[in-house]
Amino acid sequence: MGQTRSTTDKTKAQVPARAAEIVREYGPFDGIDKIAGVTHDGQRVWAATGARLVAFDPDSGELARTLDHSGDAGTAFDGKYLYQIAESRIDKIDPATGTVVASIPAPGQGGDSGMAWAEGSLWVGQHRDRKIHQVDPETGAVLRTIESNRFVTGVSWVDGELWHGTWEGDESELRRIDPDSGAVLERLEMPPGAGVSGLESDGADLFYCGGGPSGKVRAVRRPKRARA
Repeated sequence: MGQTRSTTDKTKAQVPARAAEIVREYGPFDGIDKIAGVTHDGQRVWAATGARLVAFDPDSGELARTLDHSGDAGTAFDGKYLYQIAESRIDKIDPATGTVVASIPAPGQGGDSGMAWAEGSLWVGQHRDRKIHQVDPETGAVLRTIESNRFVTGVSWVDGELWHGTWEGDESELRRIDPDSGAVLERLEMPPGAGVSGLESDGADLFYCGGGPSGKVRAVRRPKRARA
């Protein structure tokens, strides 16, 4: 632990991109002009929208919950609690009441992006630093760091696979990477204008991707080849 691993542009060149299959778009919702972090609680999709956290039903597309809590980056769910990046901290939130039950420092001190829960840890993206940190959810201590060769936006674990979003200029992708080496294993290229700000799997067939200033969340088909 504590090691930093890197990948190179050569790795990117060795993995051809495939077109991401967008199967549905949600939003923009009334009064919401941006989407940051995204997570899934097993039933609903949660999205950080700046001043509020909202949850919507992925079948109907209708908003189901709203919590008055600031969130300008990643969102995660551990099976019971929501975790939300708000400026330089990560708040642990009871979704039933909206109460913040604990807070830890965010590793990027304001430069953080996506976030996921897996293996008892939070995995926090560092946007312009091009890194993903494994973070102790109790203390905020960084346990391990994986380097990317692109800006990191959303982060998601599913079936033992680590995926993250990238968004630089007009180019945005979903990438599956080796969690030990950081090597890029698979690339899904989003169409122009469909940037990925947040990312989370539903645990099955779909990824939910925050669309930044579009105010949309897009459902992207998870490749069959990538399933465990």
